[in-house]
Amino acid sequence: MSRANSDVAILRRLRRLAARKGLAILAAAKPNPKIPDGGYMLSDDESRTVILGDKPMPYSASLEQIEAYLDAVE
Repeated sequence: MSRANSDVAILRRLRRLAARKGLAILAAAKPNPKIPDGGYMLSDDESRTVILGDKPMPYSASLEQIEAYLDAVE
């Protein structure tokens, strides 16, 4: 895997994209084994309302889900 496609690089790119839309990506402080592909939530930066990743449990969104949501919002 190249550095450009690493989870860290993808997260950094998505955080920039989310910030332009007034959103923030929150990461879980520690991994939860019950959520193997998750670990993130998307929230409104101003109101702190969680938009994605709070159901069925907190931090359950994957980077792919967040990217799909951000692409759909454009």
